[in-house]
Formats: sequence, C-alpha cells, structure tokens
Amino acid sequence: MRNTKTRAIRLGGLVVGGGAPVMVQSMTNTDTRDVDATLAQIGRLAARGCEAVRLAVPDEAAAKALRAIRAGTDLPLIADIHFDYRLAVAALEAGLEGLRINPGNIGPSEHVDKVVDAAKAHRAVIRIGVNSGSLEKPLLKRFGGPCPEALVQSALGHVRLLERRGFYDTKISLKSSSVLDTIASYRLLSAACDYPLHIGVTEAGGLLRGTVKSSVGLGILLHEGIGDTLRVSLTADPVEEVTVAWEILRALGLRSRGPEIISCPTCGRTEIDLFALARAVEDRLAQSTAAIKVAVMGCVVNGPGEAREADLGLAGGRDKGIIFRKGEVIRSVKGQEALLAAFMEELQTLLNEKGQPA
Repeated sequence: MRNTKTRAIRLGGLVVGGGAPVMVQSMTNTDTRDVDATLAQIGRLAARGCEAVRLAVPDEAAAKALRAIRAGTDLPLIADIHFDYRLAVAALEAGLEGLRINPGNIGPSEHVDKVVDAAKAHRAVIRIGVNSGSLEKPLLKRFGGPCPEALVQSALGHVRLLERRGFYDTKISLKSSSVLDTIASYRLLSAACDYPLHIGVTEAGGLLRGTVKSSVGLGILLHEGIGDTLRVSLTADPVEEVTVAWEILRALGLRSRGPEIISCPTCGRTEIDLFALARAVEDRLAQSTAAIKVAVMGCVVNGPGEAREADLGLAGGRDKGIIFRKGEVIRSVKGQEALLAAFMEELQTLLNEKGQPA
C-alpha cells in the first residue's frame, strides 16, 4: 500500500486525490455531435452514480456541440482529444472541466503551450493517458515492447512536458488490456510520483469478461491504495460500467451506493424459481439509492440464518415462503407470486422508513 496520499486536484467541484473518495467515471458512446442523445446518456449515467463523464471530440463539429452539452448537465465533463490541439482549446472554452490527452501526439511545442495555457486559464485538469497500443517508437525499441516499464516512462516523460510549463493539475492513466501489466504499471507509477491516478483495464471485453478482468485488476490496485478515479471499460451499455465500478468499491469496503442485494447460488433444496425472484428484486431496486441490504434466498433451512444481517429478506419453499427482517420471520406466504407480492409490500415499507419511497 502506498505510504503517502496523492496530491489533491479539482475537477470542477470535485476533489480528486489527496485522500478523497475514489471517483467513478465512464465515457459516452454516443455521437458527441448529437447533443440530445449524448445528454440523455449522461443523464442515465448520472442516475446510476457516475460522477464524471468523458466524451470523444474527434472533430470541429463535435467541439461545437460541447457548449450545449455542458449547459445540459451538472456532471464534470472531460474531453477526449487526439492530435488536434485546437479541439482541446475549444473544449475548455466551452466550459469542460478536464482533458484527456497524450501531450506527445498534440503536435509541436507551441501547440502543447496553447493547450496548457488554456487549461490554466480555465482551471481545468489534464489527464495524461498512456495506452499500450500507442507508445512512442523509441520506448518500444528501448524496452522491446509495450511493457509496464515503457508505459511508466512514457507517462513520466509527458508529465515533465507539463511541469516545464508550470502545470501540475494533472492526473495519469496507464492502460493495457493485460490485467497483470496494468497492475505492474500502476505499482511502478505509484512509487514514482504523487499525481492522482485514473485506473482502468482497457479493451477488457464484454459484460462478463470485462467485469471479471476489471474486478481483478482494479480490485487489487484499490486494495493496495492505488487509484483515485476509475473506469470499468466494457463493450456494453456504459451504464453497466458504472454499476460494476460501484460494486467493486462496495466489495472492497471503500464506498457504497444504493442497495446491496445478496442471493444464494441455489442447490438441490431450492424449490422455487429463485432466478426470477432475484431478477424482480434487482429490477425494483435498480434506481434506488437507499443504503439497505436485501436477501433473496432459495430455502427456509438456511436462508434466515445465512442472511441474518439483511434489512429484509425472503426464503422460499415448495408450499410456502417466509419474509424476514434481520433474521426474524415477519410473514409466511403461500405461493411464489404471493410471496413476491408480499415481499414488494414489505420492501416498500422499508424504503419509506429510510426516506426513499420510490
């Protein structure tokens, strides 16, 4: 675990690093030029708990859309820029709070100067984003490929470009599709500097594979105290990225948001359609922010005991099911449909008690 905190910087109204809570980020996959579609997706991300959003800005038309997007959401926005420094300047002039760039591909020194000057003027953050697929040729030759050492040296080289211009509101990311390389890279970088680190496993894959790779890689880093912001990269709806990110933080005891739903894996004692019950409960609580623990258990033999810490739970049997609170049975109901209906009633009562009636 790192012995010192990273330095604190501000992304809009949020503090990044310096011991602040790990921030959940995602990235839109809409056409940024489509303002309505982009804002709609940002709204869905915000509802699920996303705290900052990155947008691709590939051309001038996308840059022109940023002002309207900025006006339509309260979330901090980060422009993803490659090659054209003018797009970075335009994004900051539109009011975006951050940039994700690779200073090495912005162009000659005077272009980097203009980006840094704009970032200073608008008090914006610059994230140096190093990717294993786009490392500088001299580093690839020196290290024999995109290894962790090469990623770190690339990042530190770009940091020096900004430091020479008096810019320090920087955070850094090192992205690789290899979980082990990602872990090794961030460990090296964490020991080499105190800038806030944005962690993620790039090109992680679809919902299942990507969730596994990100959970393993990011979970290890976060448990070691490495990481100030994170994004779970998935070939899926970006809303799923946010859901997985929060579950990683919850599993590590770092942060929590909304209900925790626990359910048993089922066994030969299960005599109800537990999958359907669990899905119904998950759907009901998908938008809730109530800090409650809910259990959906497959049998009455172990259910209440195993889930005694749950604020509310159900356990089913062939003839009847039970509903319990903190391990104490409060209702006994015949039939699965009736059990689910009764459970939803009790769930609503619990939400009302918590001041979360929705």
